[in-house]
Parts: sequence; structure tokens; C-alpha cells
Amino acid sequence: MSLTPDAVQARLERARAINASVDASEVVAAVARLFDLEPADEADEFTFPAAATTARERIFGGQVIAQAMVAAARTVDAGKQVHSLHAYFLRGGDETKPLHFRVHRDFDGRSFANRRVVVRQDGKVIFNLTASFQLPTPGLSHQVPIPDLLPPEACRDFLETIAADPNVSEDTFFHMARRRPFELRNHRPPASAKATQHYQWFRVAAPVGDDPLVHRAFLAFASDMGLLSSAMLPHGLNFMTPGLFSTSLDHAMWFHDDIRVDEWFVYVMDSDWTGGSRGINRGLIYRQDGTLIASAMQEGLLRLVPQG
Repeated sequence: MSLTPDAVQARLERARAINASVDASEVVAAVARLFDLEPADEADEFTFPAAATTARERIFGGQVIAQAMVAAARTVDAGKQVHSLHAYFLRGGDETKPLHFRVHRDFDGRSFANRRVVVRQDGKVIFNLTASFQLPTPGLSHQVPIPDLLPPEACRDFLETIAADPNVSEDTFFHMARRRPFELRNHRPPASAKATQHYQWFRVAAPVGDDPLVHRAFLAFASDMGLLSSAMLPHGLNFMTPGLFSTSLDHAMWFHDDIRVDEWFVYVMDSDWTGGSRGINRGLIYRQDGTLIASAMQEGLLRLVPQG
């Protein structure tokens, strides 16, 4: 089953008309406010309030990754930058309830610092993160070159991708098509290819200032967008496939260089393995000039529930 070109075009025109009435800077500012954690009564503890209104009840994984990273950074000496993080998703978070972040100062050295962050909701641990920070230091340097990719202007707009998907209902489409904090352009292989590599260009939709931590927080937020789908591609599946339940189990990220998320960067994603209802997904993030700025790995749960 497929949608007619007229049906796809009608979806796109309506979605673009709706988004035209939404100020992109307000959407980006709403994400930036996610990183504005409030100090709690105890030292090294922070809170984030429940959302007044929410488009989704379940907290997006990239949100809590970025928030926990920012909480850890708040307790580290100025000058040390986050260079790696490792996290586990333990329970689904609820946007309608507040979050509590407890930072543990495991190590402070001259060059490195290490922090653990425990995130709780309703008194239960929902997420753990360990992050390491380093003073910038010169040394040996090499990187895997950027693959031969189409530029962002030659890739498909995210709206076009989901508008043409017959598994995306009208209600789901207009929920997914709402104005987002990032401009997104993606390239996926045809389903018949059974390939695992795909890529997506990102650029934040409005300025976010010059704070390097904010730019890294936006990058951590984006690192959970689409990565899990890499393990679905060789099976001809996607997030909208009926009967497919998917969720992130863990997430690791390494920051190699500075980034400005208001300039185009590309997330090149792939999957090496699926089995046991799990899939391994990896990603390399490049600036448009070809500089490798971050790497990511994620294991996700993939369960197919029989239909009918």
C-alpha cells in the first residue's frame, strides 16, 4: 500500500501551513530551557519541573541524556569539557512529573574529572549516567574521513519522508510534523537494499548563543534522534511499523571537537548486529567541513508483536 502523490502533497501543504504559524525561536528556546536545571536544597542536586503542557507523555531519551550531562557539568571546574558519557535507560520517564538529578563527584584530577548522575522520578531511579571531563590538551590526531554524502540541500526533508509513509496515520503525521527545534534532512537506502547505513543532516532552527555546553547539550539531545532505526533498516522496519515496540536501553557518546549546532552537521548511522530482541547502533557526527566531532553507540530493544 502506498499514498498517492496528491495525498502526500496535501499532507505536506497542511503541515507546512501549520508550522508557518509557529515561531522557530520559541521551539528552540523550549529545548534550551530543558537544560536550565534548578538547584535543589542539597548540594550537587538539581530538579526539573513537570511540563505544564506536553505533546508526549514519555520523556524523549535525548532530553534526559542532555539534562544529566548538564547537571554533571555544573559540578566540574571551569575549563574542563565533557568528552564522554555512558548512560542506561532503566524506566520510562513521564513528562508530566518532575525529575530529580543527584550528582556524585567520583573523581577530580588535574586533567580529568568524573561524575555519576542518578535521575529519579516518583522516588524511583529511571536513568543513570557517567560522564568524564577533560581540560583541552594537544596531542596525536587522526580521524575517519567523512563518507561521500549528499549535501543537506540534496536530501529529503523530514516532513517529506514521513508524509509519504503509508504506516503513518493522519493523526500521527500531524503530531510528528509539528515544528521541531532542528531542521532535518535525511537519506535512507531503499528498503529493498537491506542496507544498514543512513544519514541525517541537522541544524538548529534558531540561534542558541555561544555557550559551548549548550551546543554540546543540543548535540547530545540530537544524538538519540533516529539512531535506533539503524537496526531496523535491514529488516524493512521503521518506528511506524505496526506491532514493533522499540526503546533505547543504553547510550554512549564521545565528544571529539567543538560544535556549533546552528550550522549544518551530519549524523552517519549504521548497525552491526541484531539478535535477542536487541540491536546495536553506531553513529559518527561530522561538521559540514568533514571534521569528526562526536561518536555514539546505542543498544535498543526491538520487539515484534504478532498482529491479528
